[in-house]
Amino acid sequence: MTTDGERILVIGAGPAGLSAAYELVQRGWKPLVLEKASQVGGISRTELHDGYRYDVGGHRFFTKVPEVAQLWTSMLGDDLIKVSRLSRIYYRGKFYQYPLNLWNTLSNLGLWESGLILLSYLRWQALPYKEEETFEQWVTNRFGRRLYRTFFQGYTEKVWGIPCSQIRADWAAQRIQGLSLTQAVLNAIVGTESAKSLISEFLYPRLGPGMMWERFAEQVTAGGGEVWLNSEAVRIHRQSERVTAVTVQRGQETLHIPVSHILTSMPLPELIAGLSPASPPTVQRAARALRHRSFLTVGLRVPRAPLFPDNWVYVQSPEVQAGRIQNLGNWSAAMVPVAGQTSLGIEYFCNEGDALWTADDADLVRLARHELAQMGLAVESEVLPGPVIRQPRAYPVYDPEYRANVNLVRGFLAGFDNLQTIGRNGMHRYNNMDHSMLTGILAARNVFGEHNDLWSVNTEDAYHEHLPDHRNDQGGGMF
Repeated sequence: MTTDGERILVIGAGPAGLSAAYELVQRGWKPLVLEKASQVGGISRTELHDGYRYDVGGHRFFTKVPEVAQLWTSMLGDDLIKVSRLSRIYYRGKFYQYPLNLWNTLSNLGLWESGLILLSYLRWQALPYKEEETFEQWVTNRFGRRLYRTFFQGYTEKVWGIPCSQIRADWAAQRIQGLSLTQAVLNAIVGTESAKSLISEFLYPRLGPGMMWERFAEQVTAGGGEVWLNSEAVRIHRQSERVTAVTVQRGQETLHIPVSHILTSMPLPELIAGLSPASPPTVQRAARALRHRSFLTVGLRVPRAPLFPDNWVYVQSPEVQAGRIQNLGNWSAAMVPVAGQTSLGIEYFCNEGDALWTADDADLVRLARHELAQMGLAVESEVLPGPVIRQPRAYPVYDPEYRANVNLVRGFLAGFDNLQTIGRNGMHRYNNMDHSMLTGILAARNVFGEHNDLWSVNTEDAYHEHLPDHRNDQGGGMF
């Protein structure tokens, strides 16, 4: 089937895609948004199971982009609630307050270990790595080798599945700006000017982050746009360096849709693989080499509350496989339909196809129940099973080759005059939610003749927390 007329096509109904579509609608256009999943939101969606709502990743809403803040408020109004932040790190049987509390940390580590950490810090201040090419070098120069190994190495390698010596330093520089042990200690003791950037409270949709993107989708359709779910762009047709049409698989129906512009947040490997005619072999190889990390969430319920006071707990200890625990009722009481119960999301980082990813749901529930009890957070026999939610291609990996591969793909795509890539996966960049939205908004404005450089978004904005939280609004990691 072929549709009549050309459309502005947006691929992906996550924060970037829906923000782009909303901007287009505001300017009088009627875009078509394609989403291959059965609901909007992407990694920022909320899944509903038996009345319990699960935030797929843990999404705090905060920003220093005024336009984004205004959009959030206008979309949800009073349904955007203010939440006090409380999170801790679980490490070898003890809980450490996060961000850092000096006395709590000293008490847990003990004076001897704390002294060794201080000596290690002084040694690396005196003789740092001359070059900071890896995450390991970057953190060691700022914290010392001993604290790096204590609090950074194990968790980061659990999240990414590769050694810290293979994670690029530019990822750390982007995600952990302004970080130093001296600054962290001063913040913990007396507070400093930089402490203003530590996020002690955040906004959160009453029914989870998916509520925001459902509202965006409603506004797009109310303005004359369309949002197609269960609809996948399987082929992107081009004449030289101009996209002319997209083949879409929508259920059992195959559609050929002529396009005037395309804004896409699909992962770069999928985009390059879908081009017809194919891109040059060097571009194809570079795209295939781009790696992603996935994760899964095991839902559990405990028939008592409060189980613990945190919004979430980072699991640093190597003896358990879990990476983070969300306490969903502490984000919003409306996430839990039964008063007096605790609903948890136990997160495991993995690769598509590995043992965790392919494990039986029942086995994953047993693992999560056992590890929750192992950490002393619940009695195993009282923990009730919930759903298992898998999220593929959640995080672009900053391995040693990623930059060269991204640059090669980016250079090729820059030649197209009506195709823009947006969002986290569309740019293979670990963007926060607000920055992903901003790339979509700016891309939509480029359609109307502006010349915004999407790749400059989130390159210099040093508003992130100075203490390590590499996914401060996008689900689940500490670094």
